[in-house]
Amino acid sequence: MDKPMSDSHFKLMSFGYKFRDFFLPRMNVLKEAGIKPGFHVLDYGCGPGGYIIAAAELVGKSGKIYALDIHPLAIQRVQSITSKKQLTNVETICSDCKTGLPDKSIDVALLFDTLHGLSEPNEVLAELHRVLKPNGILSLSDHHLKEDEIRTKITDKGLFRLLRKGERVYNFSKVG
Repeated sequence: MDKPMSDSHFKLMSFGYKFRDFFLPRMNVLKEAGIKPGFHVLDYGCGPGGYIIAAAELVGKSGKIYALDIHPLAIQRVQSITSKKQLTNVETICSDCKTGLPDKSIDVALLFDTLHGLSEPNEVLAELHRVLKPNGILSLSDHHLKEDEIRTKITDKGLFRLLRKGERVYNFSKVG
């Protein structure tokens, strides 16, 4: 399965994301995903937690954010954010694929800038399909891939169909 990137690469990536987030606030991206108060959201491949604060704000106290990453530094960073910001609706999961979440328990799964790096994307997509509710949305953005690559990788196994393409994200609905 996948292996975490080196600690130094993770730290460099995290530093770069600070600039990205300053010029393009994460809330603007998340609004395209259709997250509403009370939703349960899985941020799959959460990295240093750039989306955590905005997502926690969107779901509110009645919602829940699950931040999953393979890298222990990512989990530590998210835990630090949640502690500093006193976010009680965020839970971290350190895993390379399996979420440990119940079937049909997630309203929106975020797969942002992660798909290109997965060694077994179909296993991850099957897991996301399992945890998404029947009307659940897989929201995806990956600047490393072209539009046709994204559509093909997500829809070719019949688990998801394209719902809409926004300015920054593709939203796919769960099939079946």
